[in-house]
Amino acid sequence: MPEHETESFKLRPYAPTDEDAAIALWQTTWQRAYPAIDFAARVPWWRERWRNELVPNTDIVVAEHSGELAGFVTIDAAGYLDQLVVGPAHWGGAIAGALIHEAKRRSPAGITLLVNADNARAIRFYARNGFAHTGDAVNPTSGRPVKRMEWKP
Repeated sequence: MPEHETESFKLRPYAPTDEDAAIALWQTTWQRAYPAIDFAARVPWWRERWRNELVPNTDIVVAEHSGELAGFVTIDAAGYLDQLVVGPAHWGGAIAGALIHEAKRRSPAGITLLVNADNARAIRFYARNGFAHTGDAVNPTSGRPVKRMEWKP
C-alpha cells in the first residue's frame, strides 16, 4: 500500500514496531470512552488478542500524525471490521474517515462490525459513513449489548 498523505497525517501499513503504541492508543481511547472500566487491567488480555488474533488474521492500517500513532483500523478477509481506534485528540477530525475509507477500499464487497449499543458517537460516525443497523446482539467477551452494522457498496 502506498503511503497516503492527507492533511497532517498519513496512512500506512502496520509494522511490528507499532505494537506498543497501538496497544497504548487502544487503552487510552477506550478508557476515555468508558471511564468506569479499568482498561489498564485489560492490557495483558488485549496484547495477547492483538498478537494472536488481529495481527495474523487482519489487515491493519495505521494513521500517523507528527510521527506518532494517532489511529488504526483492522479488517479481515471476510470484511469484518474488529477495531477502529482514533486517539481522543483526533476525535472529530479526518483520521477516522480516512481509516474507514481505507477499510472500504480493502473490503469492496462490504463490511460488517459490532459497535457497543451505548456508544452513540461511534454509531453516528458509522451511519454518516454509509453503515446501516442490521441487528442487535451481545458481545460474547464483554457481555455488553451491541449493534450489528453493515456497509454495502
